[in-house]
Amino acid sequence: MKIKTSAALALSAPVFLCANAALAQGFSWEGEIELANESVLSSDDAAAEIRDTFAVITASGAYSFGNGAGLFATVTAESLTDATDDRTFDDMGVYIEELGVSFGIGGSTTVSVGKLHPVFGTAWDDAAGYFGSSIAENYELAEQIGILADVELAGAGTLSFGVFYADDSGLSRSIGYDRGRTTTADGGAGNTGELDNFAIQWAQETGSTRFHIGARHLSAGTGDADDEQGFVAGFAHSFDGGFDLYGEAASFSNAGGSADDALYATLTGAYAIGSVTLSGGLVHRDLDTSGETDLITIGADYEFANGATVSGGLARTDEAGIKSTVLGVNLVLPLGT
Repeated sequence: MKIKTSAALALSAPVFLCANAALAQGFSWEGEIELANESVLSSDDAAAEIRDTFAVITASGAYSFGNGAGLFATVTAESLTDATDDRTFDDMGVYIEELGVSFGIGGSTTVSVGKLHPVFGTAWDDAAGYFGSSIAENYELAEQIGILADVELAGAGTLSFGVFYADDSGLSRSIGYDRGRTTTADGGAGNTGELDNFAIQWAQETGSTRFHIGARHLSAGTGDADDEQGFVAGFAHSFDGGFDLYGEAASFSNAGGSADDALYATLTGAYAIGSVTLSGGLVHRDLDTSGETDLITIGADYEFANGATVSGGLARTDEAGIKSTVLGVNLVLPLGT
């Protein structure tokens, strides 16, 4: 049961491009290789007691023209199906996760056009620990075609917004294991083929505290019950002594275009002791139809001098009354310049 997917890179390709565009004209790239194993050690559902050994390989590249404009791309290789039995590196496929152009306007605004990740929430990337982000990943916006903008508000934070739709182009396919091309006939909120979906988020950092609040609207796709409306709010604070606290809550009506309302809540903490980071967290999800899911997790990370990281986590889940214990370990190797 694969309940964690690597966030791959902390920076999206457009942000990576902007960070490098100010430096010089030319090409730059970064990436990582994640090798991981997740095992359901015990479960009330005996069929769920399986092992999944997998890899996630991601590379982001950017070419800057030296004037604030450039090209960017992210390519990912990973298992593209959920494990239903013990497996090792099965169903690996390669696909283009991001591809587009980015340019600056007036020194405070960056606009990106292409296949992108609209900004909505941060728990899928910022929650601490191996399993801390696993449930929040359900509402991450990824592989969307659209127009996005990030505006620096002169000391008042950053406003990110955009219009988009789920990628239904040839880029939605994959090489190796072919996941097939997405079409509007597949349905799903936001899968409309039109720029009638939007997301907006404001983020601010004050001293050791960060916070954000956002909203999104995903229009109903083919066969969906209604449009999805979503709201998210979160915070992070770094205390003296190496302890970091992170929390985020997200609420949805007609989640995914269904008749369900949904509520997500993530709370994690991390304590750094030299090269070791200890973590723990509580995650809750409530869906009208399938009921409540609770996850309690602890974990530890060790970072080597070369930037490589070894991580492990133990999670206890209760999904609609079915309790499971899951162990996950991984090795992440950084790549690039």
